[in-house]
Amino acid sequence: MCRSIKTLRPPALPEEATEEEVRAAALQYVRKVSGFRAPAAHNQEVFERAVDEIARATAALLDGLEVRGGARGSQAS
Repeated sequence: MCRSIKTLRPPALPEEATEEEVRAAALQYVRKVSGFRAPAAHNQEVFERAVDEIARATAALLDGLEVRGGARGSQAS
């Protein structure tokens, strides 16, 4: 577990996680898994693509989670 990644759902956060918070968590994850804090130029594209994909997956996860006593996701209808 990467200790610098924080929980992004209520009640850990009082409100919905921002895009910046989701992307920061994705970046920390990719850094941890790849072992690179800043990739070399020849790895930059794949590194950024991984961050984007993980950020999208994280946003989808957070949107779909049901928190007991709360509304489902950020776009409950």
